Amino acid sequence: MTSSMPKPKVFVTRLLPKVAMQRIEQSCEVEFWEKELPPPRKVLIEKVRGAEGLLSLLTDEVDAHLMDEAPHLKVVSNYAVGFDNVDVPEATKRGIMVTNTPGVLTETTADLAFALMMSASRRVPEGDRYVRAGRWKTWGPMLLLGQDVHDATLGIVGMGRIGAALARRAHGFGMEVLYYDIVRQKGVEEELNVAYVSFEKLLKDSDFISVHVNLTPETFHLFGEKEFRKMKNTCTFVNTARGPIVDNIALYHALRNNLIAGAGLDVTEPEPLPSDHPLLALESVVITPHIASASVATRTKMALMAAANLVDGVHGKVPTNLVNPEVQNAFRERKGH
Repeated sequence: MTSSMPKPKVFVTRLLPKVAMQRIEQSCEVEFWEKELPPPRKVLIEKVRGAEGLLSLLTDEVDAHLMDEAPHLKVVSNYAVGFDNVDVPEATKRGIMVTNTPGVLTETTADLAFALMMSASRRVPEGDRYVRAGRWKTWGPMLLLGQDVHDATLGIVGMGRIGAALARRAHGFGMEVLYYDIVRQKGVEEELNVAYVSFEKLLKDSDFISVHVNLTPETFHLFGEKEFRKMKNTCTFVNTARGPIVDNIALYHALRNNLIAGAGLDVTEPEPLPSDHPLLALESVVITPHIASASVATRTKMALMAAANLVDGVHGKVPTNLVNPEVQNAFRERKGH
């Protein structure tokens, strides 16, 4: 009799939709972290020491020190489009593949961005609280007045997949769409009838501003006091990208001093916000707990994609969603090929 080869050992930092967990269990020796909060740093390092694969979330810092403690690690499968929690250059040096889950959450994230625009500008959560508190006495001509979305001007910062998806939704409301990106997207301009403008003009002319850029050193606190002062005092600001792109204290002062009308945030800095954060005292901001991709269908697709990336990586295959393709050369050099 011949003994079967042992399954590669992997660690998954949170419970996933059942179909994805079953996919991993079929071909890997897997341990799932079953608690709601992320595994503590010390625990995460302990769990990856003998692992060949790690399925991580944005809340899990995968840095050089962790990789040094995991000499057998072949792949980090990040359950997100972004991967700013992973030190990709350090992974590449060590021949570790890094993957993400792009594409599947585009439409769902655009849905939430538009929902935040609508909710903040028409004061929907505020109205709901008003009713539940027993304050609704009668109809009044000045009660909870908001800003119109239809026929307004939307400024999109970052015209990638999600930005383009939001532009399509905006046209259904008769909105004029402006955009700014470090790379001009002429094909998108023609396809979606959107206008490329400077960052300064977008800030000045937009009734709504929605952020869809990656978090990089260049975009850290891209929106601060100076930028909010350039916006219309009727503007609604939306961020579904990454929290640190916005200086939230500057945003608080902009809202508090009526420099802008409202804001809708799915991401914050820090995340989660502490219960005493000043933004939470304002009626003019709508905040959701990083749920842009949180539909049953989308989270399941993300989980299956992350599972496939993980399984392929530990079994020596190149995952479909490899964010550091140059790792293949580093891996060959490390093995002496």
